[in-house]
Amino acid sequence: MIIIADGLSLGAIYALIALGYTMVYGIAKMLNFAHGDIIMVGAYVILTTLQMTGNPYIAIAASIVVCTVAGIVIERLAYKPLRGASPLAVLITAIGVSFLLQSVAQLIYGSKSQAIALPDFGKITIAGNHIAVSTLITLIVGGIIMAGLTVFVKKTSTGRAMQAVSEDRGAALLMGVNVNRIIMITFAIGSALAAFASLFYLMQIPSITPTLGSMPGIKAFTAAVIGGIGSIPGAMLGGVLLGLIEKVCLSIPAISPYTTAIEFGLLIIILLVKPIGILGKQRREKV
Repeated sequence: MIIIADGLSLGAIYALIALGYTMVYGIAKMLNFAHGDIIMVGAYVILTTLQMTGNPYIAIAASIVVCTVAGIVIERLAYKPLRGASPLAVLITAIGVSFLLQSVAQLIYGSKSQAIALPDFGKITIAGNHIAVSTLITLIVGGIIMAGLTVFVKKTSTGRAMQAVSEDRGAALLMGVNVNRIIMITFAIGSALAAFASLFYLMQIPSITPTLGSMPGIKAFTAAVIGGIGSIPGAMLGGVLLGLIEKVCLSIPAISPYTTAIEFGLLIIILLVKPIGILGKQRREKV
């Protein structure tokens, strides 16, 4: 039971990050490889705010605000001028933004790992198993956020506009949808989700480096592709599946050194069987 709870908790973190990837791809049709580094930005904001105020709630709020603003600024300065450019140009720009964020963090905080002291919520006993309260918090809050995002996309006018832009940007523009505003909102939401992911990640591994977001970002992108890039339910499913597989593999000493290889091997197998991902939708290409 502990392994399953830990796996679901880790899966919730991957799902929150994967949602940022899949929403941006679904609406803006681009892969924002700098998204993983927004997690690192959120982590350093939490560290700095805790050092200044000592209040974890202020640190969490500051992280959400800074990450959201960072997402909007990156979209406006780096990606908006490339609207209509080739996918390769956008991809190279995204990689450049990723290295820029890592380099700025290294200049400010240095390259060494820094420990962060978050509140220890202790453990509780469920059916004879001692489960960390932080694991349950991650699982419950992550689930609430993902459910809230699903309702937002399906029930609000902005969410329906997002779906319209995702289906056909040209038609949405003709119907009066402000495409640039929708893309900006998408980046803002994805970056806010990354802030929550950074908090939950630090609750599991309380140390920060400038490359903190690299591996979680890559694994979350893997989760998004497994679930079906561009599909919000797919990102959730892919994140939970990857988190469970990782924790199960780590619990078995014989295969734990090969956990990452197994995860990416799963990606290859799923893409060979179903190239669009588990819940991905086949899109018609206009000629």
